[in-house]
Amino acid sequence: MTSAATNLFVLLGLGLAGVLLMTRRLKKAVREDFGAFVERLQLLPPPPPPPPKAPHPLTGLTFAVSDIFDIDGYTTGFGHPDWARTHDIAYRTSAAVSALIEGGATCVGKTVIDELAYGINGENGLYGTPTNPAAPTRLPGGSSSGSAVAVAAQLVDFSLGTDTVGGVRVPGGYCSIYAFRPSHGVVSSMGVIPVSPSLDTIGWFAKDPSILRRVGHVLLQLPYANSGHPRHVIFADDCFQLSQVPVNRISQVVTRCTEKLFGRQVLNHIDIGEYFASKVPSLKQFQDKNQNGEMRSSSLVSLANAMRLLCRSEFKHNHKDWINSITPVLHPSISLHINSPSEEAEDANIEQCQIAKNEARLALNSLLKNDGILVLPTVAGPPPKLGSKEILSDDYQTRTYSLLAVAGLSGCCQVNVPLGLHEKCPVSVSLIARYGGDRFLLDTLCTMQSSIQDEVDIVEKFNFSSNTISQEESAEIAKGKGNAYFKDKQWQKAINCYSEAIKLNGKNATYYSNRAAAYLELGSFIQAESDCSNAINLDKKNIKAYLRRGTAREMLGFYKDAIEDFQYALVLEPTNTAANRAINRLKKLFA
Repeated sequence: MTSAATNLFVLLGLGLAGVLLMTRRLKKAVREDFGAFVERLQLLPPPPPPPPKAPHPLTGLTFAVSDIFDIDGYTTGFGHPDWARTHDIAYRTSAAVSALIEGGATCVGKTVIDELAYGINGENGLYGTPTNPAAPTRLPGGSSSGSAVAVAAQLVDFSLGTDTVGGVRVPGGYCSIYAFRPSHGVVSSMGVIPVSPSLDTIGWFAKDPSILRRVGHVLLQLPYANSGHPRHVIFADDCFQLSQVPVNRISQVVTRCTEKLFGRQVLNHIDIGEYFASKVPSLKQFQDKNQNGEMRSSSLVSLANAMRLLCRSEFKHNHKDWINSITPVLHPSISLHINSPSEEAEDANIEQCQIAKNEARLALNSLLKNDGILVLPTVAGPPPKLGSKEILSDDYQTRTYSLLAVAGLSGCCQVNVPLGLHEKCPVSVSLIARYGGDRFLLDTLCTMQSSIQDEVDIVEKFNFSSNTISQEESAEIAKGKGNAYFKDKQWQKAINCYSEAIKLNGKNATYYSNRAAAYLELGSFIQAESDCSNAINLDKKNIKAYLRRGTAREMLGFYKDAIEDFQYALVLEPTNTAANRAINRLKKLFA
């Protein structure tokens, strides 16, 4: 009896040990690959030049490429086994891959992409969805999902992907790594299967911004030179309103970093949708209705509609015959986009899409010039959960593509910058520079990165999401928006923003004084006087509040009180010419 019981316990122990061993082996297998690769290979660089010549710029680095790039001797799979089955082996290596190998890097494999490189979610039911190392229960983003995962899991130093409507930027944001989409057409697409030639770009990923820049110098053929610092850092406020992540969690990091490096004076705010509405008249062609049948007036939505229409039409033009002959099984999120009901209407609008594309590029170049950076969220929220139906919803599609279309349709360059975690999910922000400003953008990222990481560490260490700090930061952001509207002579919008700042922090004299200035411009003198009195009660030395209250009282006919305000302003600042002129003017009036 005892012997039988002992044997039973031994068997149970061995069984348990076996289960634990298999579990560890499975976990080890996942950790080693993360499902990122569809094929392993090795393309070695040429031997390094002998001293004293400098080594190749990418010597010692390894990289992977999405399975959309041709490599001599291998079949390009395009994310679908039927494509690989019906196409020949490539007879040459794509220009971008060749440039990286010649630059000293070693290619180690091909990575998973969304089926036909058409999705932005990273799901591939045919080759398997790569595991997101930053959030294993959530989507990695696509179409270049495997390339992003390979970098995020530190399997390679950098990787190549393609970005048509977000194929590099989305997985960069979801996997918490740096991702660069260059200006359209500046990196050769020779040897890459086209999706939408008017939008396709060759992008790349890295965990280190210095590697991101080194790869950029090789692919963009840029000299190593200082391109200067940004003089305008512009927050796209309406884009931040599309994000499900609290605005402060993203914007305060960039705001503090910018102030520290370049000064507060470079900060600006804009509603980029309204800006496009005024600068891109062709966007009116692309308004549509939401699920409730209501017309969507946002120019960001129209921008996204034009981008997606152009992508869908060109994709069909390139691959319709193959799709019709093979009838491949596609993921629902991809079929949703490809199988549109009105091809004739699409074809008629393609010319308008191209017009909108050109107008959007001119508009963004005019805004950013040579030294401007536009700041906006890369994605609209945390990565969706695996198997989530969220990715098929109209709300998710609208918010996501509205953000991606700013650089996507204009063809300007954009970089995703990881900002740590929020509620255990990756958070990121994007910086956009004008078309052709790729070197400037890469250099700016490297300049800012150390400071950005310091601010991220502070936020995560001290949890700045507390109500007090959050309200103060929100108030400052609202004030900055108000200042931008005031500068543009949009007085009522400025008042609304200053009112929001006061609601968040009613103990700041500047907010009341600034709102008073906007009220003066609208001729609302009673409100201006009241705001100035509040400002003075909070700060007895607020010269602008005395000057503005004096102006309001003068316009209301309270001349004696107005003179007293201007005189007190002179006590605080004896050389103030505005106060002197006002006193002399009023004294002549009394005389």
